[in-house]
Amino acid sequence: MPKSIHSTQPPLKFISPHFNPLVLKTVSWFLPLILWVRTRPWLPAGIVKIEAKNAEILAKLYQELQAGKIRFLIAFRHPEVEDPLSMLYLLSRIVPKVAREKGIPLEYPVHSHFMYERGMTLWAGNWLGWLFSYVGGVPVRRGRRVDRNAIQMARDLFANAKMPIAIAPEGGINAHSGIVSPLEPGVAQLGFWCVEDLQKANREETVVIVPIGIKYSYVNPPCSKIGWLLSKLEADSGLPVVGINPTGKKLEEVLCQRILNLAEYLITEMDEFYRRFYHRDLPVIPAKETDKPNDILITRLDRLMDTALQVCEQYFNVQPQGDFIDRCRRLEKAGWNYIYRDKIADINSLPPFKGGLADWVAEEADLRMQHMRIAERFLAVTANYIQDKPTAERFAETALLMFDMFSRIKDSTLPGRQRLGLKQAMFTYGKPISVSESGRCVKVINRLIEGS
Repeated sequence: MPKSIHSTQPPLKFISPHFNPLVLKTVSWFLPLILWVRTRPWLPAGIVKIEAKNAEILAKLYQELQAGKIRFLIAFRHPEVEDPLSMLYLLSRIVPKVAREKGIPLEYPVHSHFMYERGMTLWAGNWLGWLFSYVGGVPVRRGRRVDRNAIQMARDLFANAKMPIAIAPEGGINAHSGIVSPLEPGVAQLGFWCVEDLQKANREETVVIVPIGIKYSYVNPPCSKIGWLLSKLEADSGLPVVGINPTGKKLEEVLCQRILNLAEYLITEMDEFYRRFYHRDLPVIPAKETDKPNDILITRLDRLMDTALQVCEQYFNVQPQGDFIDRCRRLEKAGWNYIYRDKIADINSLPPFKGGLADWVAEEADLRMQHMRIAERFLAVTANYIQDKPTAERFAETALLMFDMFSRIKDSTLPGRQRLGLKQAMFTYGKPISVSESGRCVKVINRLIEGS
């Protein structure tokens, strides 16, 4: 497996937001071209259609915000890497258009500040941090118990900025349009803090959180491309490559069985990998009469994820606390502390011997973190995700998760995802949640958090 980190890295500095309306307008102008280019045959397929149901709800919220009546936070689903483009299209195109049609006066810009994971700039490049800074982004380092710079900035923007702030409560991409990952508490906490900040300033705005769902679907079901991707994975696994439905069964049944066969292969191989090279005791899990094949696979997958995280935790001397998501975040923090040395002001000033040791630690930390990255990709997997609703989208999502794992192991730590077809996005809105009505709980919750 190629390693992406070979030496100690300088500290990950906080990228302060410097919102610039001209940069936002420029990006918005080029958005149709960006979306168009992504759908060209010579590039990965992209999004060709973005729609929203009841977008006037969001338009009215912006009107009330601009009138000084409310403060609101957008809590959005985060199923895909394309979400920033979709959200930008929603706010820059759909909401203003609906506002004009409904006679709702809005001031420019109709936009939002947003929080993004600081690690994005590591794989995308420094240009992304610059761009996000000028369009209102606030970087946050996941895994830190308190990222004070990010929290203070988000808290101030929520209470005082001319725009709302948008956050993904799932904490990262979950790669499933049909499943919501366990929510992290940051959104609710920011809501309570905003109520508290307004009370201290004797301001009377109502604080609300607006849930927004994003669901992607393929314009045309890409069954042939899903079959092609499964054939590629079968070939990489050394399994017999299944042709296009040679059995005459329903295509959904064939695709489902091929995915189950690949899942069985992956788990078996990884179990043996950890038994042999990491000396883990992984006995065969006996099947009960009431168990379904999927249930056994999920039990084995959960054990495999736990084993991968244990290997990582033992290296970093991190205690396994919380659920899988909590453990992944803690390990990410530990790994970054080994690689991005905040306590070393100038890495180049280290003596060569100490510098060599630091590079050695950073390189091994990056490799150890791959165990966590593999587990992280499967956090949202459930037993009956495909069988409950055997759609092309769910087949594609599951196949792509396996592709990510194969690529991470055999090719690259940052695989380029396969695109299986043109997609469309649909936004839906939940009922705005008034945090102000729960303001009486703020002091109690803050005391609990401070004491935890």
